[in-house]
Amino acid sequence: MINNNLITPFGTDLPKIPLDRYPRPQLRRDIWQNLNGEWDFAIYKQGELFGGYKNKIIVPFSPESALSGVQQTVTPQDMAYYRRTFTFQRVRDVVLLHFGAVDYRCVVYLNGTLVGKHRGGYFPFSFNISDVVQDGENVLEVKVVDPSDTGVQAYGKQKLKRGGIWYTAQSGIWQTVWIEQTISNLVKGIRFTPDIDKATITVELDYNEKKEGFMFYICTEIGELRFSSPGPKLVLDMSKMMRLWSPESPYLYHAKVVTVSGDSFSTYFAMRKISVEKVGKFSRILLNNQPYFQKGLLDQGYWSDGLYTAPSDEAMIYDIRTMKEMGFNMLRKHIKIEPLRWYYHCDRLGMLVWQDVVSGGVITDNGVRREYPCYEKITGRKKIKKIPSDGPEHYALLGRENMAGRRGYQRDLVDTVNLLYNQPCVVMWVTFNESWGQFDSAQAVDTVMSMDKTRLVDATSGWFDQGVGSVNSLHNYRKKPWYPKYGKNDKRPIVLSECGGLTYSPGREHVFDSEKVCGYRGFKDADSCTKALVALQGNIKKAIKKKGLCAYVYTQVSDVEEELNGLLSYDRKVVKVNGKEIKEANDNLIIE
Repeated sequence: MINNNLITPFGTDLPKIPLDRYPRPQLRRDIWQNLNGEWDFAIYKQGELFGGYKNKIIVPFSPESALSGVQQTVTPQDMAYYRRTFTFQRVRDVVLLHFGAVDYRCVVYLNGTLVGKHRGGYFPFSFNISDVVQDGENVLEVKVVDPSDTGVQAYGKQKLKRGGIWYTAQSGIWQTVWIEQTISNLVKGIRFTPDIDKATITVELDYNEKKEGFMFYICTEIGELRFSSPGPKLVLDMSKMMRLWSPESPYLYHAKVVTVSGDSFSTYFAMRKISVEKVGKFSRILLNNQPYFQKGLLDQGYWSDGLYTAPSDEAMIYDIRTMKEMGFNMLRKHIKIEPLRWYYHCDRLGMLVWQDVVSGGVITDNGVRREYPCYEKITGRKKIKKIPSDGPEHYALLGRENMAGRRGYQRDLVDTVNLLYNQPCVVMWVTFNESWGQFDSAQAVDTVMSMDKTRLVDATSGWFDQGVGSVNSLHNYRKKPWYPKYGKNDKRPIVLSECGGLTYSPGREHVFDSEKVCGYRGFKDADSCTKALVALQGNIKKAIKKKGLCAYVYTQVSDVEEELNGLLSYDRKVVKVNGKEIKEANDNLIIE
């Protein structure tokens, strides 16, 4: 039996304007207006005559979620209609309308005038509404269509026919909608590139119009330090005030930018380095030039009441802090991009992030994945003779025959790196997961490395490995995981990028589906599950020394629908393991 009304502690008594904090912490201006809250809403078939708004919806929760107040699926044949009025008073020349994310394709009208269109479900976008917005009352309308998993665009783990490892599809507006007032020659983006070896931070501004100089103010314990640049780029010597960022000491420099034209905003940055070097017998991952074992969790980013959208900042913080309290120092954000505030909390609380590029294409089930070579040791099946290449000859085999889908992925890859380039928490890009829509992975790695030389790349998490990228990335859910032999043919650091998946029910009242369970190894209670996880951590400790293991990613932060393999229940009301014992075991996982 399905329970669609699992509400988290953070989803009760929502404020009138949910998620009301400034959505973009690294480019924060003072004059802005949050448009979250109650909107008019309706769903009609595409091509059907619009018959008026019949419901209310709470933005930014998708209509499929409980917190939206709708709980209705928007099918690929549907169009979702949104409308709200808002009062506005102009104080600056330029007015921007921002959307954190809308899934998937939308058109936007203000006061009856088309102000813009957008395609893509995971990235922020904005429209200049300076000539359309008026003092007093305004009417904002949005129309949305979403092919979900019937398309070839990025959709992650969403499925219209959810079940097992696939989750309820969501659609429409799922991140904050907001208005910002600024000037014509505004700063569209800021880029920080730290170099701890040279003790410098490079600051680059991307202007809307002409490039110009700016003032840069850094807040420190000894007061505000002032720097100036005649152009859009500034390289600062940090040697006399350099403090390194790490999960143990997540130090952030808070700063302010003021341009010649008068644009101003607050921001922050950090000094940290992630790299790979040979240490003893093995290649190791280093943080700030020291070997650093990463203890991670797979983080799906789903909530029982908000689906793709966390109910509040406090909800995001709860997950991050609870995992830190169990001794974890990394989250692999799995096939989803979060609102920027989630990364901000990882930055300030000290949580490393491996960021997946959202998958798309067609998920194939042709037997090839089941015959992946390492499975011979796991299942006894005869392995395939050769790992398939992910080039043009196998586009169809791996679900990427559609050219538009491949081009869409390439755009998403670039957009993902650009969007999250500044987040100190992000230390690894994961370009493909388990061959889902995998293609031309060597080209994807080259694209990422040409854009960002400050991070590592996991080219193919799980399979099919093409021998490229920064790490040799394995998925293995065995009781005692199997590892490849580190040797002359592959000297990349070894990471166990998925493992565990230990499963038990936290109680009927905390479970999405009381009849179906998805997991890897089942247990009857918290004690037995905790003991099994501690035993797994013991095996991982041995692999650090004997196999050169550099990181592990346990599946997963929380239960999600049928999956009951989380350390937290889906509704976040139950911690399903003994956190103290997990922390003690994690604390012993170090590179000596």
